[in-house]
Amino acid sequence: MSEIIQNTLYLMTPATYVNRDHLTLQVEVPVYPADLPAEKRQRDAATDWRKVSIPIHHLESICAFGQINITPPALDLCWEHGVAVNYLSEWGRLHARMSGVADTSVTMRRAQFRAADQPAKCAAIARQMIAGKLQNSRNSLLRAARETDSEDEQERLGDAVEALGRQVIELGYWTDSNLAEEGALDRLRGAEGLAAQIYFSVFELCLKQQRVAFAFINRNRRPPRDRINCLLSFLYALVRHDCITALTAVGLDPFVGFLHTERPNRPALALDLMEEFRPWLADRLAVTLVNRKQVVPEHFREREGGAMEFTDAGRKLVIQAYQVRKQETLQHPLLDQQLRIGQMPFYQGRILARYLRGDIAAYVPLVPK
Repeated sequence: MSEIIQNTLYLMTPATYVNRDHLTLQVEVPVYPADLPAEKRQRDAATDWRKVSIPIHHLESICAFGQINITPPALDLCWEHGVAVNYLSEWGRLHARMSGVADTSVTMRRAQFRAADQPAKCAAIARQMIAGKLQNSRNSLLRAARETDSEDEQERLGDAVEALGRQVIELGYWTDSNLAEEGALDRLRGAEGLAAQIYFSVFELCLKQQRVAFAFINRNRRPPRDRINCLLSFLYALVRHDCITALTAVGLDPFVGFLHTERPNRPALALDLMEEFRPWLADRLAVTLVNRKQVVPEHFREREGGAMEFTDAGRKLVIQAYQVRKQETLQHPLLDQQLRIGQMPFYQGRILARYLRGDIAAYVPLVPK
């Protein structure tokens, strides 16, 4: 179905149709028989239609998953009012983001582009982002170790925590001259890759319930091959969308990054920014949903070829849980303010912008206490 949550319209039902009526979007959502396979859910198979009118000023963005039809007049209305339209695959991979002419600072983007052309500057930003991700990953594993009564699991988690801690310390030893060395960025990417291997080697121990149904062997994607990877990939897609929106709002180009390599249609800077959010926002929420049995095997289905995907009910549940999580508050360690989690990508985008303008000496990643 379709649902408006925190000014984002999520369109998830195949063959949903969106048209324009003056300053309103008219959304028609097809109703299918419950036992109709996903591959047969086409417009002519609908038994009924649900219709809703949405004033354009209520929206900030639209996320269209799978086969969604948005007419050119509806797109025009979105672009006229600064509402970005994001097209994603059914399991959350971003295919395209469409928006009107950006009303942003030219000087800000010029500073970003100049920094992206300087390997030392890229390495300096990447080092900070990786350090933030590693510290947040370490904190998540520390929490998992406190929550288990198994000595064996505590030992395995403790070893991973120590390994990540050593990597954080090593990153702290990097000097400006090290960052300026040829190949520094590749070495940093290698360190991040090693840290990810360590983290995911014990990720299954974070799951206290449904370990068989949500067995985690390794990280796989495009498409995910099991339930837990499907859940992680979908949450990462939601975080990525929020990072793209935040970076655009502060005047940065989400497709010109520092840590991730640039490729066509790849929001490299959004991928950079979301690294520090993965462990404590997306991964932790995934663990909570599984441990509380809010997400269960019935929320998934396996497609031909082995790809795993959500049912409509499963996707709706995860989106609702994510939006509820974003309403919670925590103390921003640098700004020393209580902020909604949903605001954090915007504030981190502003901190990055301040660094690129030369207002602060280094980018400071978000490491919640």
